[in-house]
Amino acid sequence: MQLSIVIPFLNEQESLPELVQWIERVMNENNFTYEIILIDDGSRDGSWKYVQQVCSEKQNIKAIKFRRNYGKSAALNEGFKQTQGDVIITMDADLQDSPDEIPSLYNMIITDGYDIVSGWKKKRKDPVSKTIPSKLFNRVTRSMSGIRIHDFNCGLKAYKKDVVKGIELMGEMHRYIPVIAKWAGFTNIAEKEVMHYERKYGKTKFGFERFINGFLDLLTISFVSRFGKKPMHLFGLLGMFSFLLGLIISGYLAFAKIYWMEFKMTDRPIFYLALVAMVIGVQLFLAGFLAELISRSSNERNSYSVERKINLQ
Repeated sequence: MQLSIVIPFLNEQESLPELVQWIERVMNENNFTYEIILIDDGSRDGSWKYVQQVCSEKQNIKAIKFRRNYGKSAALNEGFKQTQGDVIITMDADLQDSPDEIPSLYNMIITDGYDIVSGWKKKRKDPVSKTIPSKLFNRVTRSMSGIRIHDFNCGLKAYKKDVVKGIELMGEMHRYIPVIAKWAGFTNIAEKEVMHYERKYGKTKFGFERFINGFLDLLTISFVSRFGKKPMHLFGLLGMFSFLLGLIISGYLAFAKIYWMEFKMTDRPIFYLALVAMVIGVQLFLAGFLAELISRSSNERNSYSVERKINLQ
């Protein structure tokens, strides 16, 4: 199978029929073999009723329904588990992403050999309240991740099958799939300018809080990817620095007390700062040891991304 199209949705009963028809037209025009995987993230309108009907009519349309709203990351993660295509396309269900972009995205993965191709909504049809925070968010993410793409939030992306099978999403981390994939070894990441349309039905499901949660998730990913399997490298280094700083200050005060006799050590405020630094240093060092024990006892302590094997099962 050439393509798996994964579409998470929440209360999109007006847009889903039009979107499915649009995708089918594009697929038939290009003679693709494909499947559409619809993930209902706890809809309360008539979306699931339509999905049940279309799935009963067409075997290449599959669906998953959550009991409640878990978020886009959970929906994508579950959809990725079910994909069978060589290339996986993700897109939003609100008709702002164009299925006409799929053939060129597919060719960039298959012909040009990219691991990920991220859509770039250069000309966005969204209000300023969304575009300005999004630009700030993307700039910070670019600087922290080193991935030079303009639109991490774009739902229209294409992935090589190995990518989606080799990563796991949680929280609000769907916007950081390129970052997660890069740290898993999939570094061939490209960007393509795509069309963006105004929302035709309903209203957006995301508020300003997504940017706050997004920044917190970026910090989480940065920490886990770099120190998840070696936490002592972070906590131990910080602990040693803090402890040595306090020790040097205390040594200086002791030297001054012995040779200069100008003051009592406890009369100097810096003495208490030195004690605090030493205590914090010990605590950070112990935190590193405990984190190492937890990491080494984890079932995933030696889980790595293997590209290929020769003469091995």
